[in-house]
Amino acid sequence: MDPQSTQYISSRRTGGAFDSSSTRQLDMWADSFKADNSPRTGTSSNMEGDAKVDKSEDANRGTVVVSRSSDQEANKPSDKVLRRLAQNREAARKSRLRKKAYVQQLETSRVKLSQLEQELERARQQGIYIGGSSGDHISSANGAANAGAAAFDLEYAHWVEEQNRQISDLRAALTAHVTDIELRILVEGGMAHYDALFRMKSVAAKADVFHLVSGMWKTPAERCFMWMGGFRPSELLKILKPQLEPLTEQQVMSVDNLQHSSQQAEDALSQGMEALQQSLAETLAAGSLGASNVANYMGHMAMAMGKLGMLENFVHQADNLRQQTLQQMSRILTTRQAARGLLAMGDYFSRLRALSSLWAARPREPA
Repeated sequence: MDPQSTQYISSRRTGGAFDSSSTRQLDMWADSFKADNSPRTGTSSNMEGDAKVDKSEDANRGTVVVSRSSDQEANKPSDKVLRRLAQNREAARKSRLRKKAYVQQLETSRVKLSQLEQELERARQQGIYIGGSSGDHISSANGAANAGAAAFDLEYAHWVEEQNRQISDLRAALTAHVTDIELRILVEGGMAHYDALFRMKSVAAKADVFHLVSGMWKTPAERCFMWMGGFRPSELLKILKPQLEPLTEQQVMSVDNLQHSSQQAEDALSQGMEALQQSLAETLAAGSLGASNVANYMGHMAMAMGKLGMLENFVHQADNLRQQTLQQMSRILTTRQAARGLLAMGDYFSRLRALSSLWAARPREPA
């Protein structure tokens, strides 16, 4: 081993310092180490940039969410609209309840009438079996007619009470300026109420048509204006027309045409009724008025009974005309006009009833 090698080894063993070349080598390794670690600094910068982008996107998302929330708040219905919708639903619910109660009331009256008819039929059959006289037949027939008339009078009294409630609701609705939807519910209820009256009268006409024609189910003042068991459609149109103004030209023309056609139908029915009355009188007066010829008497009475059966048909036709006139008017008018028309009709009939009450309670001079 040469002296230099021996000196190098000796220096390593003794822990001597590195020479300058070793120092330079260490510096080169440090620079190389820094160069190797420099990309990490770039990666860290990129991560910070990505974090900034993410924060920006989150901020944008927050702006969009806030914007959508603002749009939803703007599109949310106001408290006034919500209250109006709630009022509409409540009005519709009350109308359905009233209609249901009225239908149940009619059904109860119908059952009672059916029971009365059955009891009268059993009594009539027992009377025929026991006595078999014509007086029993007449008594049973009169009993059935009276029962039918009494049942109709009771149903009509309930009908008038319900009409008064409907008129009160219509007046309150028109005063409060409710929506057309609420008014339409009330108008349809009023029209259905009149339809129920015509059905009641149809049943009553089969039981006792004379009771309907006489008008004894109405007040005295109403009977002054009766025509074939009810009101004259043409006269009612004359009363209602001023209450419905303003009307368009087309509406005025339609109402005038309806009034004219109603007048023609009324004239035709009135002429038919006069012809029936004249024919009936001639039949009853034909032949001898004495009761000596029983066969002749019974023959003429049978003919008179056949002709008298047409009276029920005339009452049905008159009610059909009244019903069709009301339905046609509801199609001509707007919802608000139809509501005013029903209100005017109810007030008119109510005034007639009030007039009868005042007339009955008038002071009288002592006899």
